[in-house]
Amino acid sequence: MHSPHSDITMNPLDIVNQHFNESIQVKIEAAETLPESIAKAGCLLAQCLLEGHKILTCGNGGSAADAQHFSSELLNRLEQERPNLPCIALTTDSSTLTSIANDYAYSEIFSRQIRALGQANDVLLALSTSGNSVNVLKAIEAAHQRDMHVIALTGKNGGKIPAILKPQDIEIRVSHQRTMRIQEVHELIIHCLCDLIDQQLFGDNS
Repeated sequence: MHSPHSDITMNPLDIVNQHFNESIQVKIEAAETLPESIAKAGCLLAQCLLEGHKILTCGNGGSAADAQHFSSELLNRLEQERPNLPCIALTTDSSTLTSIANDYAYSEIFSRQIRALGQANDVLLALSTSGNSVNVLKAIEAAHQRDMHVIALTGKNGGKIPAILKPQDIEIRVSHQRTMRIQEVHELIIHCLCDLIDQQLFGDNS
């Protein structure tokens, strides 16, 4: 049976190659604009941990997975053997998340946790590919109320997040329109940050 879309459907191999090529190009562009802010963020995170503070992370969907990915690399390890480092992913406790969403609002699921767990000079690593996630915006506001530093991983034009950041905060923005490409670079940034933390706290043990 002839499909009405058969004449315009791309070859599967072409689709795969297009994804690879676009992903490579976005990373090349990111390599030209982001290393300085990534290095600055890595230093902030390392200093936070050196001073006995902790890191909190949050995001939605794929960004929630990235937040948990970052947390797991610190709580366990990236590559080298080293002490476990304090990091809490605010996306993982289903009872807390659902009770806050049910009793208050989904927009409060991170901010209420931050007001309970956050302390001065902790760092919030907030991820939002659009920069417009209301619960992430409220998380940043709660972090500021607790005198925490904020590192925001964003995409596209940054959305609403840049306007609420303080001068000492850091935005790392992947200026691309496709969410999947932004998330791929966010994962690379996460690995960079984890490695920077390890290098600054424990040196090169490779």
